[in-house]
Amino acid sequence: MSRRPLPGSGGGEPLWTRSFIVLTISYFLMFLCLQMLLSPFPSYVKDRFAPGDLALSLVTSVFALTAIATRFATAAIMRQVSKTLLLYVSIGISVLATLAYPFADSLPALLALRVLFGVGFGMGSTVMPTLVSRIIPIRRLGEGIGYFGLSTSLAMSFGPMIGLSLLDGFGFNVLTMWGAAAAAAIVPLLALTGAAASSRPPVDHNRRSGAETRAASAKASVIPPPQEELSSNRLAGRLWLPVTLNTLMSACYGGILSFLALYGREIGIANIGLFFLFNALTVLAVRPVSGRLYDTKGHGVVLVPAAAVLVISLGLLSYAHSMGMLLASALLFGLGYGAIQPTVQAWMLGGAPRTSHGMINSLFYNSIDLGVAVGSMALGAVAASTSYAVMYRFSAGIMLLFLGLYLVVALAGSRLRKRLADTGGAAPAHAEQ
Repeated sequence: MSRRPLPGSGGGEPLWTRSFIVLTISYFLMFLCLQMLLSPFPSYVKDRFAPGDLALSLVTSVFALTAIATRFATAAIMRQVSKTLLLYVSIGISVLATLAYPFADSLPALLALRVLFGVGFGMGSTVMPTLVSRIIPIRRLGEGIGYFGLSTSLAMSFGPMIGLSLLDGFGFNVLTMWGAAAAAAIVPLLALTGAAASSRPPVDHNRRSGAETRAASAKASVIPPPQEELSSNRLAGRLWLPVTLNTLMSACYGGILSFLALYGREIGIANIGLFFLFNALTVLAVRPVSGRLYDTKGHGVVLVPAAAVLVISLGLLSYAHSMGMLLASALLFGLGYGAIQPTVQAWMLGGAPRTSHGMINSLFYNSIDLGVAVGSMALGAVAASTSYAVMYRFSAGIMLLFLGLYLVVALAGSRLRKRLADTGGAAPAHAEQ
């Protein structure tokens, strides 16, 4: 397929090529299939198999843990196997597992299908970002990843609302058919456009001559590029805090996904899926603003108020007794979540060598899945021994931990940098947050 830029896409380094657009839409469809079923699943399982809240949380956590393990395996397999083949296999597995859900006649059988879906989703969510990273111009990598990542935010915002509406209006069988259709639509989309097969790195129109390249290489051997000086230990020192924060926030999101529909029943609020619609409105509104704030002011200006907003949102949700309170909580949750997630990803990527971007993006998405998995189990245990309202207050406590951890590390890093500046020393990686 041709990589000619679309009309109005710019000059010699086009971002909005057909391949980029098709892969971004495909990624949205893959996440839409996931999100349409993720929130309705616990309600369906509770009605059909009547498990406890802790066992119910396994529906989400088993899938997420499988996806994490599969991502690591896929990263190694991609070196020997065609990425396009792996992508089509992943879609096939996801579609078959989704269609088979209604036929599971026991909770263990359903969990086995969740494992199978986790394998398919884990493969696809590793291959597609890799294909996209090959076609984004190097000078527009941050911009391209930002737009590509918006597909997941849209799916996470609209998918649960669509899924809950389908479950309430038409039943679980129809829901799984629509979920499978969303994933299956990726196949003709990729096949007809050839997007996956044509995902080759863009040509560098400013390529140097042989003499220039040799001269640059000789210079690089004496003065290595600053980004490449980051050792694996130094990189790990930079990443541990944003990864931990992303995991904590995702744990709270896991509680929203797994138990919101059941909480709506408990407090007597119908149309609980409206939470995700209003959440989506502020997610879309805040992303460009938070991105500009991060670029100009740094991550602290975004993360501190956004975390405080999430504490208020979850506290308000735990006391909700009317649709107005629920929607106010949703708007605040989208404001905080929509600001934190892209800021953390940009923070992780910032200053890292481009050769590490694939690993960092994988780590970012794995921290989301790990948070959702652990959060579903831990919050399920809290709900089982107390109530869903108390569980959401516990989630607010998790975000207070998020806020406290960030402020403590930021304060310690600021003091260390000041002390080293006074003595003329170099700051270690963890002080460069």
